[in-house]
Amino acid sequence: MRTALTELVGVRHPVVQTGMGWVAGPRLVSATAEAGGLGILASATMTLSELDSAIAETKQRTDRPFGVNLRADAVDATQRVELLIRQRVRVASFALAPRPELIDRLKDAGVLVIPSVGAVRHAEKVASWGVDAVLVQGGEGGGHTGGVASTLLLPRVVDAVDIPVIAAGGFFDGRGLAAALAYGAAGIAMGTRFLLTRESTVPEQVKQRYLACGLDDTVVTTRVDGVPHRVLRTELVRRLEQASGPRALLTALANAVRMRELTGLRWADLLREGRAMRRRRNLSWAQVVMAANTPVLLRAGLVQGDTRAGVLASGQVAGVIEDLPSCAELVAGVVAQAEQVMDRMTRGHRWPSNGADAASR
Repeated sequence: MRTALTELVGVRHPVVQTGMGWVAGPRLVSATAEAGGLGILASATMTLSELDSAIAETKQRTDRPFGVNLRADAVDATQRVELLIRQRVRVASFALAPRPELIDRLKDAGVLVIPSVGAVRHAEKVASWGVDAVLVQGGEGGGHTGGVASTLLLPRVVDAVDIPVIAAGGFFDGRGLAAALAYGAAGIAMGTRFLLTRESTVPEQVKQRYLACGLDDTVVTTRVDGVPHRVLRTELVRRLEQASGPRALLTALANAVRMRELTGLRWADLLREGRAMRRRRNLSWAQVVMAANTPVLLRAGLVQGDTRAGVLASGQVAGVIEDLPSCAELVAGVVAQAEQVMDRMTRGHRWPSNGADAASR
């Protein structure tokens, strides 16, 4: 299936696996790449050395294009950019808008730059800075998210910029890919759907917790790290919602200590990151301290498998996913179903009311 995204990146299908912290490692990324999609390594939870090793392992597993997600406000963002250039990574994705000088450096070296945005004005800004494409996430998406649905946000971004737009938030099958293409997108990005695959390293008991969800089993809360964050409704999230301000800050400070141990960062580096985060995201110091919760609580759930002590980021699509396919089965099924849907649309045929084509299984 050829689109502006496949032509730009050199992948076979317009399907992107997002850079989920603690989830998107070499095994999942390489499996996505081998399936013909664009896999993206999550580097925010890695040290620079760990990222170097993860890129090398991914390249050993596949010779197809893949990307790396970077934190634009990381103290070592420049070093990470240089690492991507040395390792000849195809795509640099960013959860926040990277500085213009980072964009220029990557583009001069032939690395594609694809930041994620949640508002039209942000898409317009990064497009004016020369990025190659933009990923736009609607409010249905997991993790940090906005309040505007994909069906409203996506067409507005498509109309506002003249670069390829990737749709994220609420996508899990071929019908979603067909709908995104109809809106003018060049492809779709999926997080929760790829988390629930056989190559995902998330513990089996955690995957089963996701599969047991209903459509009302996610919630957008600010009590994890001070900004809107869509997660599964769990007992821990309920306790966080009820925690007092001072108690929540003390917990966050303790998690900051754990995060420093995991990353090897110096306290001076953490303070620099906090200042950059406060400036770029317009956060209070209380919100900056709360941000220390995110990687530690996500690690407890997604790596250690402790659903009582960890947070499980999730898109609303968890409520409609029922299986654990391989990445190859997932990508092939999504593309085949999308082609069937578009063929029926052009031929004027009707399809089953439940939309359950064999290709989606």
